[in-house]
Amino acid sequence: MERNLTTGSVFGNIVVFSLPYLLSYFLQTLYGLADLFIIGQFEGVAGTTAVSVGSQIMHMLTVMIVGLAMGTTVSIGQAVGAGKRKNISCGIGNSAVLFMSLSVVAAVILYFLADAIVHVTSTPEEAVEGTAVYLRICFIGIPFITAYNLISSVFRGLGDSKSPMCFIAVACAANIVLDYLFIGAMDLGPAGAALGTTLSQAVSVIVSLVFIRRMRLVTVSASDFRPRSDMMRQILRIGVPVCLQDGLVQVSFMVITVIANRRGLVDSAAVGIVEKMISFLFLVPSSMLSTVSALGAQNIGAGKMDRARDTLKYSAFIAAGFGLMVAFAVQFMSEGAVALFTSDPAVIKAGGLYFRGYVFDCIFAGIHFCFSGYFCAAGKSIYSFIHNIICIALVRIPGAYLASEYFPYTLFPMGLATAAGSLLSVLICIALYVHLRKRLS
Repeated sequence: MERNLTTGSVFGNIVVFSLPYLLSYFLQTLYGLADLFIIGQFEGVAGTTAVSVGSQIMHMLTVMIVGLAMGTTVSIGQAVGAGKRKNISCGIGNSAVLFMSLSVVAAVILYFLADAIVHVTSTPEEAVEGTAVYLRICFIGIPFITAYNLISSVFRGLGDSKSPMCFIAVACAANIVLDYLFIGAMDLGPAGAALGTTLSQAVSVIVSLVFIRRMRLVTVSASDFRPRSDMMRQILRIGVPVCLQDGLVQVSFMVITVIANRRGLVDSAAVGIVEKMISFLFLVPSSMLSTVSALGAQNIGAGKMDRARDTLKYSAFIAAGFGLMVAFAVQFMSEGAVALFTSDPAVIKAGGLYFRGYVFDCIFAGIHFCFSGYFCAAGKSIYSFIHNIICIALVRIPGAYLASEYFPYTLFPMGLATAAGSLLSVLICIALYVHLRKRLS
């Protein structure tokens, strides 16, 4: 249901909004972790690598969809804050037309590019066939992935982070059951993991649509689905830079995966497993980004700039504090964590070293995620695009490449290269924030 976030305690609103969002991210991350964990119980390293590479590609696609949907969240949030009811329904209708059209086109194109994508990622030969099958099945399900994330973005723009949590909880449970059915009982390998993911997303969409219909939460007329140039421009102006930014960030991680793949099957599997665990740890920074975007959009729409800035400040402290605690803990338990997903001692050792270096990214990424959320809420998502592209081009990719070249027997320096890139992003974000504050004051 709609919730006004422009009144009451700023810190209280952050906690109330972010906790369901955090749990939603946790449940969504279980998709990939469940696939990786379950296939690791029934398949060898090749099957694990196929799912880790394939799911990383799908994660890249999903975060781009979420990034584009940020345009919907902010547009609706600003309309709620300003009390413009017509803009809310128009934003929902125009977003539905835009996103579902794009999803169908993307599904068709990517299905036929599956083999080329596997080749570009330098997937180890033993895992090529499984990765290609995994991707084709998941690509067919792109409209379901898009529909779920669009519906979630609408609810969050309305100030409701609880309903999306319930939808994804149902889907996550379905995914785990289907994984054991397809991978364990039916021995379908990577194809079974993909089938479980795709069908569970469909379940999530069906559940959310039934909920919306029965509760009659949103009133959208046929005219709201008629494309309006001003509304489309607003959604795309905010969403496209975030989408491109998130896509390029994921491309940088794919480049790092390619570098690891070329080092052999052991390093490839180690990097794939650690990437999954890092995506789990990034739940708090990601929830802070989305919280700042939604709360900031409503407060900026209502003209309450001080509350929007306070939202950024409190969220950044929460994210940075979490990152510090996690970075400290991982130094003592990295290999044990990797061992949850594989019994191969070489993969455990390599993954433990990579994890120890990579985990420092949780500190710096948590801070710049919050800045990115604030920039989006202010309609300046291009700022977020700028700082991410600079850190990718100057530090993250060249740093990972040089670390791989000069330290061929350890993944630890490659992990540190990612954290160094995020540190540069934090510095750029601070400068951009000061500039934006002067313009808005």
